[in-house]
Amino acid sequence: MPAAHRPGLRVDAGLTIPESELSWRFSRSSGPGGQGVNTADSRVELVWDAARSAALSTLQRERILEHLSGRLVDGVLTIAASEHRAQLRNRDAARARLAAVVADALRPPSPSRRATKPSRGAKERRLDAKKRRTDVKRLRRPPHD
Repeated sequence: MPAAHRPGLRVDAGLTIPESELSWRFSRSSGPGGQGVNTADSRVELVWDAARSAALSTLQRERILEHLSGRLVDGVLTIAASEHRAQLRNRDAARARLAAVVADALRPPSPSRRATKPSRGAKERRLDAKKRRTDVKRLRRPPHD
């Protein structure tokens, strides 16, 4: 489906980024392509302003800004794709990568681990293993006269 007719980038069931919020930049790509690599602008950069996106709820915006803080520049997320020779395939790759990155950032944090104490049996097994190791090392030493 041509980009103009797409309703937006579907990230998950609760979020679709409108096409109007996505902007594209094209440049020459490195890598395979022979002489064509010098003439075709096949490298793609997909730019999305997450901080000012109208598609996000407050909670979603907070999660994205916190989780992607290392990748955002002034709240703007940029995804580059240049692994394919064709610009169209790089556009599809960039869209898929943006959807995956945003979906991962929106995933709720896993519950923190509850601290537990080792059982008595576990403590005994650990100490027995240490004693066996001590004996092995003692046997390796030269005899004392």
